[in-house]
Amino acid sequence: METARSSDTSGLVARVRRAVFARHANPWSAWTRWASTPLVVVPVWTRRWSHAALVGAWMAINPVCFPPPANERNWAMRAMLGEEAWITHRPRDAALAVDVAAGLAGAVAVVAARKRRAVPAASAVAAQMGLLLVYWELMTRYLDRQRGADSAEGDDVGRG
Repeated sequence: METARSSDTSGLVARVRRAVFARHANPWSAWTRWASTPLVVVPVWTRRWSHAALVGAWMAINPVCFPPPANERNWAMRAMLGEEAWITHRPRDAALAVDVAAGLAGAVAVVAARKRRAVPAASAVAAQMGLLLVYWELMTRYLDRQRGADSAEGDDVGRG
């Protein structure tokens, strides 16, 4: 049974998520975040807290430092909106497997950076970035399916 407090909390989480994704859907936000993926291994490689602080700050502000997109035609923007919908519903689908694989590739990159093994670290980061693009494509398809389902439900309501 959901309490009023948990309902308020879930409503707040949904509003914050919507506010973040409204800006993160900007293609500049999406692409600069993707291009920043290699930066995650820098503090591990250099073992400098100042690098970790800078990379962490960038990763934290990136999703909200760009304005909302002007339209919904851009592929990266549609991927971010699809991800927002996917996070809300959390289906166990191919996107989940790709997301897990990308996370594992990132973990391998961090371990390789810790050991200062440049080729394995770079290879793992490249694999992670490639998997993220596959994930984005799956998110655009998820968004299209969700919007198609919403349209179909709207059509059914009108037929009552």
